[in-house]
Amino acid sequence: MATEEKLINRIANSGLITINLEDFYPNSEISVLDIKPFLFKELILKEKDFRNSLKEIDWASYKGQILCVHCSTDAIIPVWAYMLISTMAAPHSQKVYLGTKDDFLRDYYDQELRAKEYSIYKQQRIVIKGCSDKPVPASAYATLSELLQPHAQSIMYGEPCSTVPIFKRPRELKK
Repeated sequence: MATEEKLINRIANSGLITINLEDFYPNSEISVLDIKPFLFKELILKEKDFRNSLKEIDWASYKGQILCVHCSTDAIIPVWAYMLISTMAAPHSQKVYLGTKDDFLRDYYDQELRAKEYSIYKQQRIVIKGCSDKPVPASAYATLSELLQPHAQSIMYGEPCSTVPIFKRPRELKK
């Protein structure tokens, strides 16, 4: 008579807490507006032409979106140009950000992660999930590690079944 072996999920019973940085990703669509095409020879801003070009943009198409405004060419753009774009986009977009999408995500993750409370992870074993389908910046992993370190017993990177050790709190000697 064959005995039935009970399958045990060791990962579920390990006490590991997984944090997925992809869960922090903004819910709103992120759009990018590169002002290079609005420049004369993609290098010089002519005020009248620039203003006319901005008037032709369908700003309502950015409704509820995060709009990242930048210039991908090495042109000198006066500050007022970004102010003008911001005033035209702000009534429609959720947020106007001066910089690339990558810049925005770095700043966004830094702000979101620093706003959280990490003492709930005191003496916990944490896995920061590795692979993601969304573009989580590398800086977010570093920031999260920094913020968890004073609290966590250990920090690992990857998947619960295959992790890379990042930090382990030294054992306290009993006195």
